[in-house]
Amino acid sequence: MPLFLQLAPYVLLTLAIAGGGYVFLSLKAEIQRISKRLLKQQQQFEELRSSLTTELEGAKVRLQEAEERAGLLVAPPPIRSGFNLSKRSQALRMSRIGEKPENIAAVLGLPRKEVELLMKVQKIVLSGNDIPS
Repeated sequence: MPLFLQLAPYVLLTLAIAGGGYVFLSLKAEIQRISKRLLKQQQQFEELRSSLTTELEGAKVRLQEAEERAGLLVAPPPIRSGFNLSKRSQALRMSRIGEKPENIAAVLGLPRKEVELLMKVQKIVLSGNDIPS
């Protein structure tokens, strides 16, 4: 048997071992690169989680402060009718001397429609008629 054929199994075995070693080392290097990348991503995630936690805590504090301030606020008083007795009597006096409803409303700080309604009601009361339909 020629020497080449006798050494062929050993040469093939050596090449297979060398190829396996190369694949092993390249996979090991790839695993290290992936591991470093994952570690970096994990650090970024932790930083983001930390900043979001801090922001959330700040929002909770601001919400509690707002709730405390809201508890201190007093609801505004209900809106009263624009006409009290003195304004009504002033409006009627001004109407009797010939002032127009626009002027009366401006002077007394009342809505014009309310002054007009007051004048109509006063006219009906004074005439003694029933309310027109």
